[in-house]
Amino acid sequence: MKKVICSEKAPGAIGPYSQAIEANGMVFVSGQLPIDATTGEMPEDIEAQTRQSLQNMKHILEEAGLTMSNVVKTTVFLSDMSLFAGMNGVYTTFFEGSFPARSAFAVKTLPKEALVEIECIAVR
Repeated sequence: MKKVICSEKAPGAIGPYSQAIEANGMVFVSGQLPIDATTGEMPEDIEAQTRQSLQNMKHILEEAGLTMSNVVKTTVFLSDMSLFAGMNGVYTTFFEGSFPARSAFAVKTLPKEALVEIECIAVR
């Protein structure tokens, strides 16, 4: 059985998908663009965009009753690998103790010309 997870503190889906789905004690959070749910705007630099994407992910996890410490895997999509260091510097501030497993790679383009998009899997 699956359950849809949706937070008003994170931007709504821009397509036919859910912000997150919970199934069998696992929460799968869709890729989070760096959009501020209040303003609909995106910050300009990679550090601010990474912070916003992770904050959106955090809000969705909180809606599911979880925290960032429940995250076991993330995938980071970058518009260019030259942005990796800037993303990584902010990324480290969102996790305490052991970090989740992670993949990070460059893609040709991201929706809305974003520099970064981050998805995760969390467990109860």
